Amino acid sequence: MPHLPPAASQTHAPLADRPAAFDLQALQRGEPVLWAASAPAHALPPQDGAGISPLEVEATVARWRRFAPLLERLFPELQAQHGVIESELLPVPGLQHALGMARDFGTLLVKADHSLPIAGSVKARGGIHEVLEHAETLALRHGLLTLDGDYRVLAEAPARALFAQHQVAVGSTGNLGLAIGVMASALGFRAVVHMSADAKDWKKARLRVRGVEVVEHAGDYAEAVAAGRRAAQADPACHFVDDERSRSLLLGYAAAAPHLARQLASLGRRVDAQHPLFVYLPCGVGGAPGGIAFGLAQLFEAHVHCFFAEPTRAPCFLLQMLAGTPGFEFLGNNPSVYDVGLDNRTEADGLAVPRASELAAAVAGPLLGGVYTVEDEALFRLLHAAAVNEALRIEPSAAAGFAGPAMLRDTAAGRAYIERHGLRPHMAEATHIAWTTGGLFVPQDEYERFLARGRDAGCR
Repeated sequence: MPHLPPAASQTHAPLADRPAAFDLQALQRGEPVLWAASAPAHALPPQDGAGISPLEVEATVARWRRFAPLLERLFPELQAQHGVIESELLPVPGLQHALGMARDFGTLLVKADHSLPIAGSVKARGGIHEVLEHAETLALRHGLLTLDGDYRVLAEAPARALFAQHQVAVGSTGNLGLAIGVMASALGFRAVVHMSADAKDWKKARLRVRGVEVVEHAGDYAEAVAAGRRAAQADPACHFVDDERSRSLLLGYAAAAPHLARQLASLGRRVDAQHPLFVYLPCGVGGAPGGIAFGLAQLFEAHVHCFFAEPTRAPCFLLQMLAGTPGFEFLGNNPSVYDVGLDNRTEADGLAVPRASELAAAVAGPLLGGVYTVEDEALFRLLHAAAVNEALRIEPSAAAGFAGPAMLRDTAAGRAYIERHGLRPHMAEATHIAWTTGGLFVPQDEYERFLARGRDAGCR
């Protein structure tokens, strides 16, 4: 188990009493804080070299459709969904009550990516998409496939022989490595996952069972990614999935938005000026929440308010949002949590990232409502509440979204955001979505430890 810093005191000044201006010293002390955008984002960011075109998102959705018959063939668990990798959008009235969220503040739903098939986390969206795009590119180049053909040919001997000559590699704290490794090995690629010291042993074991080579590193996420990147540069037959720089990953996540829109409609949840949508997304390097935020902004524009959630000891995206703003020029362009005295140590292993993706920040930063932080003990309490009240089986990082409504409601920064955007008269009709990100494949003994810690934290 990674070393944990001493738990931050739970006797801090009430969140509601803190000033609206962002308090960097509170962040440095490991207190839960909220940074909120100062102005509404009325439009998508400019489509410069860092931006993503909405047309690319449409192309990604089409790619998922083309691959569905192959995915159904490769993974029996996808047969009922005809090869579609998607999750439910769940009403959670019991959890909403347990969180103290009154109906006059809106309705809480859960986007259950903790139960996504194949990889068991949100990383199935981006990670699997990038492997599929790479496989498609190779097969088209070698004449094994046409865009209007039957993609099930990629499970046949000629395609597998081609893929066996190529390697797919990634650096990961765990969940992205699972998604990449499982999909790459299923297609016949040589798969290598470089994993940081805080990666869970069970995730390494699950990869090795699939025939994936796991390379362990003593350092953190950034060091694992750098090591993987160096190894890939030395091998022309290696495709490195770069979590910090990959457009394909971002597009895989962005493609979740159209399906979510259909789910909201099926539940009778409107999204417009009188029915705002708030989405709370656990954030590591920023690729997954960044892609999702972009996709949602493409559909709902200024009526969706995305907030990223990070551990108090690893708030890399929050620092990225502060960088370059008045009073925080000293942070530079791409600050690390180590630069402000934080240690990047958290039980939320998927969120243990010291430095944000500059690509994700360029794409999603202008669209964000804000970024907030959550203490580890709060993550376990929220995990326990989700299990007891809704039978949701998640890992600690996936619980970060549940803290969002209270941060918005109970902090000076959150209340100011609501007033600044003219949302106060419409909060009773608001939809709040907590996006869970992992948990399906957590071993039972590990999950029991999570529950026990959450139960103990709630009794204090």
